[in-house]
Amino acid sequence: MKLSKLIPLFIIFISFLVGIYFYPRLPDLLATHWGSDGQVNGYSGKFFGLFFMPFLSVFLYFLFLFLPQTDPYKKNFDQFKSYFYAFINVVFIFLFYLHLLTIFWNLGYRFNMIQVLSPAFAVIFYYAGILTGHAKRNWFVGIRTPWTLHSDTIWNQTHQVGAKLFKITGILTLFCLFFPNQALFFLLVPVLLTSIFIFIYAYYLYRKTLTID
Repeated sequence: MKLSKLIPLFIIFISFLVGIYFYPRLPDLLATHWGSDGQVNGYSGKFFGLFFMPFLSVFLYFLFLFLPQTDPYKKNFDQFKSYFYAFINVVFIFLFYLHLLTIFWNLGYRFNMIQVLSPAFAVIFYYAGILTGHAKRNWFVGIRTPWTLHSDTIWNQTHQVGAKLFKITGILTLFCLFFPNQALFFLLVPVLLTSIFIFIYAYYLYRKTLTID
């Protein structure tokens, strides 16, 4: 098995070990949900709070491995699979980071959760841009709309623009570090605007193709 597929398994293993180690040291009720102000607004039982993320990671691991095998465009997927598996590693590191932050909070450390998560979101968005720029037409990875799936030309043009926008989104997300009170704004607004623009742009390219034809 390639290293890119082993790294998530190692992270999952460490996540379970961390949960087992801290289990006796934590209260029976754990803070597990934070609001837009970065403060707690939801709690869960200790077992669920400690092991939800590791079990979720197990599910996602097998899902990420399974879906590409069912893709009718599997040959296209094979052309960028190294970027896809690298992105999986980024996602699992993010989940492990969130797992650790949850534990630290419940050990008594206090911080703005949105603010400390922003660098991790920035990395995910930026690497999503890298992945988007290399993704070939498929059913599971990338900007999948009826119009991008219509042709390689629309897919490639949309993804080149989307790649740049996701990278910009990642950079803008870092502003959460310096403006914690507006963290949610810098986190959600760029993502929302990027998604809306890409959706409209793909449709524009599709209509342009019909006009030319």
